[in-house]
Amino acid sequence: MEHMEYQPMDDQMDERVIEIARVSKVVKGGRRFRYRVTVVVGDNKGTIGLGIGKANAVPDAMKKASDRARKNMQKVNLYKTTIPHEVLGQVSGARVLLRPASEGTGVISAGGVRAVLEVAGVHDILTKSLGSANMLNVVMATFDALHQLKDAREEAILRGKNADELLPYWDRRQHA
Repeated sequence: MEHMEYQPMDDQMDERVIEIARVSKVVKGGRRFRYRVTVVVGDNKGTIGLGIGKANAVPDAMKKASDRARKNMQKVNLYKTTIPHEVLGQVSGARVLLRPASEGTGVISAGGVRAVLEVAGVHDILTKSLGSANMLNVVMATFDALHQLKDAREEAILRGKNADELLPYWDRRQHA
């Protein structure tokens, strides 16, 4: 039986390849082809990172993208299994609407948006992709939306309100 090596906890990240695209550059002799790989990495607890890697071969591009995603890790505000409030992220022509959902709803999303939300640790959410269907811009718009999220408790202090007033409506009923 083979001995399993020890893996530190910070290395156990959920990594998803979102897109592998062949891109070209026109030069004097014709076209030069390379590969662009988009990878998203997360710990399923609210920390996510996006990495884009380009190389002449797919494995090299994947390695670059993965390394960049791990370097660009950022924390996002979540509320239980969803997000604290509705938000609209925008990058170029791509817009992504994220809406909180009650427990048991699941991730109602597709493609790159689903991958980003799953690695972030969101289990219940409603999404809608508006505008451009460019995968890279849609994923970046999702990141933009997630970074706009505010913590309900901190926002309540700033507004001078009770924290329970800023919770999603299905949780307000339980706390009342």
